[in-house]
Amino acid sequence: MNRFNERVKQNPLKTRADYAQALIDLLEPMYQLMADEKTPGHVHISSSGAVYDEPRRDVEGFLRSLWGLGPLCSTPERAHQYKAYYEAATAGILAGTDPTSPYYWGKLDDYDQLFVEMGSLATFLILTRKFFWAELTQQQQTNIHQWLNQINEKTIPPTNWLFFRILVNSFFETVGLSVPNDQINKDLKDIDSYYLDDGWYFDGYRNQIDYYIAWGMQYYGVLFSKLSPEKDNPHIASFRERGAKFAAPFKDWFVKDGTALPFGRSQVYRFAQSSFWAVAAFTGLDMQDVTLGQAKYLLLNNMRQWFQRPIFTPEGFLSIGYGYANLNMAEGYNAPGSPYWAMKNFIVLALPDDDPFWQAKEEAPAFPEIEQNDYSRMLLVHSKDGQELQVFTAGQHSHEHAHGASKYEKFVYSTTFGFSVRKDNVLPKQGAFDSTLAISETDYNYQTVFGYKDFKTHANYIYGLWQPWDNVSIKSFVIPVYPWHIRVHIIDSKRPLNILEGSFSAPADGQQQTSSTANSCFYQSSVGTTGVISLTDNLKAELGEPEPNTNFYYPKTVLPQLTGHLEPGQYVLLSAYLGDPSQKVDVATPIQATLTNDQLTIKIGEQQQQVTLSELS
Repeated sequence: MNRFNERVKQNPLKTRADYAQALIDLLEPMYQLMADEKTPGHVHISSSGAVYDEPRRDVEGFLRSLWGLGPLCSTPERAHQYKAYYEAATAGILAGTDPTSPYYWGKLDDYDQLFVEMGSLATFLILTRKFFWAELTQQQQTNIHQWLNQINEKTIPPTNWLFFRILVNSFFETVGLSVPNDQINKDLKDIDSYYLDDGWYFDGYRNQIDYYIAWGMQYYGVLFSKLSPEKDNPHIASFRERGAKFAAPFKDWFVKDGTALPFGRSQVYRFAQSSFWAVAAFTGLDMQDVTLGQAKYLLLNNMRQWFQRPIFTPEGFLSIGYGYANLNMAEGYNAPGSPYWAMKNFIVLALPDDDPFWQAKEEAPAFPEIEQNDYSRMLLVHSKDGQELQVFTAGQHSHEHAHGASKYEKFVYSTTFGFSVRKDNVLPKQGAFDSTLAISETDYNYQTVFGYKDFKTHANYIYGLWQPWDNVSIKSFVIPVYPWHIRVHIIDSKRPLNILEGSFSAPADGQQQTSSTANSCFYQSSVGTTGVISLTDNLKAELGEPEPNTNFYYPKTVLPQLTGHLEPGQYVLLSAYLGDPSQKVDVATPIQATLTNDQLTIKIGEQQQQVTLSELS
């Protein structure tokens, strides 16, 4: 193992010095490579591709490092203390913005990837302006201004990208440069149009609510409230108010050891999951129902558990992947330097040494056992000990990015078992259909939910109506009874259908468990027990083996699943699914579920509950 990996793994993250050392250990391999390559402002970490070209991929990694180095070097004394990194960073900036340099970052196009990277550069320049910008020659200042100003001259997507232009123009205002056409207020007005309520936004796409709300819309809005020189701008107060409201529901995306929910796109950014807590601390945000100690706990524990995972390459770079290096799960915009977006967590290094954040005692938050959130279209269920989170969702949708059906539209996502993305649709093992229902007319080309006709999150279940074909209609109800959940599918089909429905997948390091229940199978792994019981007669249970490198956490998995065939007609399918990290549940416990009109009665052992499925009324 690379020595930098080991140092990060052993770092206790207790003090500011620990935190600074973690950043250095993360960036040292990159900066050593840049020095070896003699390419200031560019670093060629690897040769895997992205939707943008190789020069932009090499610039991206460097510029993302500035999210950390700007805060680290935010005073002259700190810049001197970390002189080697500060000088390499500033040399890269000057070379990259100089049109006469062979390392010039170039003229940019509409929708250019490097507009994204301007956010880190603008933040770096604001934090270091008194001793970096102020000491530049007029020509160097002009070069930086002209390169950054391209974001005001080109088209960018109407999403969180608007904040990169806001940050660039905030830097211009800070150093007395003109901002064209009241651009900041125009962009802020557009950002307002994405706001929902209770701290929640959507990010350009109404049906896609993911971590971009936390590490994008909220992060940049709260950051703007601190960095903007226009302290009377009304958006400062509104961003802080929204961030304060957002803290409590976002807290529930985490579990006690700091692990956050794997869900949605851009999970290659890993511990950026907790970056909201960093920017909240940096800006002194007065959060509702979340203390500074709790925010610190979530930030640091999220990073600690990430540092224990095999997320580094042998050379010491952050890899593309999630729980391990894995190109299969990536989006088209995930380049070798992309994971360094997680450096946004280091914004707290800009705080003074005596800031209350560094003195605050870490405080574990309490998590509700079940929480309905209509804005994220989720029903969040925590275990009693707070160590596991299962999130049930309906109505999320992403049509533009890789594996959208897997990353947004499975029935349930777990902090312990993760979820899988398909390699192909041809065979079931390629589809890795955990936590979803897959259907096909043949033995091949299975498909899952991809867009709902109707959906609803309730206090005790989720509902979605989907139509894979015009003459096939499926009403799906998912009812959590942790660590179990019940699924009800009401199918009206004019076609014959092959059915495959998966439970949680688990690492392939365990053994099958036996049960006295017919049509069931269970698998006990190192992280817990998963399983499935068919509560109707037309499906059978079996253990499947998905293709390797499909699960977000585990390179090789086993999947308890149901399979069967339905002729054209109307059907009610009922089944029970287990995801139990504690491994304390008796898989022989009798389970029953009966549906009468709109009343679902569930019996697990001696416990019984009744749920009204209002969509059937």
